[in-house]
Amino acid sequence: MTSLVTGASGFVGSHVARMLVERGEEVRVLVRPQSNLKAIEDLPLEKVYGDLRDAESIRRAVGGVRRVFHVAADYRLEAPHPQEIYDANVAGTRNLLEAASKARVERIVVTSSVATIAVERGNALPNESTETQLEEMIGHYKRSKFLAEKEALKAARAGIPVVVVNPTTPVGPGDWKPTPTGRIIVDFLNGRMPAYVETGLNWVPVEDVAAGHWTAAERGQIGERYILGGRNLRLKDVLDILARISGRPRTRVRLPHAVAMAAGYADRVFSRILSRPPRIPIEGVRMARHKMFVDCSKAAEELGFSAGSVESALERAVNWYRQNGYCVTNNGATGLMGKAA
Repeated sequence: MTSLVTGASGFVGSHVARMLVERGEEVRVLVRPQSNLKAIEDLPLEKVYGDLRDAESIRRAVGGVRRVFHVAADYRLEAPHPQEIYDANVAGTRNLLEAASKARVERIVVTSSVATIAVERGNALPNESTETQLEEMIGHYKRSKFLAEKEALKAARAGIPVVVVNPTTPVGPGDWKPTPTGRIIVDFLNGRMPAYVETGLNWVPVEDVAAGHWTAAERGQIGERYILGGRNLRLKDVLDILARISGRPRTRVRLPHAVAMAAGYADRVFSRILSRPPRIPIEGVRMARHKMFVDCSKAAEELGFSAGSVESALERAVNWYRQNGYCVTNNGATGLMGKAA
């Protein structure tokens, strides 16, 4: 039987595709013609070129498949045209669900985000039963994932076999872009993180997130959400771990959120002048005001999900970034990918 993966050129999606291949599945991927396929170029995959906004390409992609793993997302904390994020994440999810339903796909695993759940509620850690509102979502990316998840759960209530997974903060090798999370690691390795803001996230090895998609397809209950997470850690704790792994100096200066916000606005101005993505996304600073710690026990109890060592995942990430030219070398030279990073 064939499984379809959307977003297979991305960080999590490429690991999902690789995991399926390693399990002996026939894998089809929906990729855009302009996508960088480095992350999956060594895998035996059937490629369908198209776009989640194009109904005909989605119809071709879902035809004859047993399962769909919808991992694709426009993951940007800053975008000059925010509607693009909603078109990809919300309308694209709706289009795929409609096409998969018509194709009678047996199971659809929709990759949401912990951002739809991780809203502070006093002393209790948020979990899958936490009710949140659109107004609590900070930034276009979070709002788009919230709305896309609503589409998935609505489809499940209508009888479409949808299971939702909510990965936390995946880390590990193969983040070619890199994602905003990966950029934190790259910036630290290149000495571009002289200070930090007080915040916290739940961190999880990306390989375990991929495995969690499989268990969600196998054991997940239709219409349910499952947080695929690992360990709650402050950003400072993660930077200290990176310092031990890499041998680079620790980041010791804590930046007040107000100062970070001012730096973000200044960086936005310079990024527009220099035509480059912002290095201090304002939405990221706003998100950092709230720790995104969560309770991950439901996935462990119902799916048998288990996350490995975050330290080991960070070490794999550091080694991978260094081997692939994202980091400044000892003589000050930078690899080709490092220039883009």
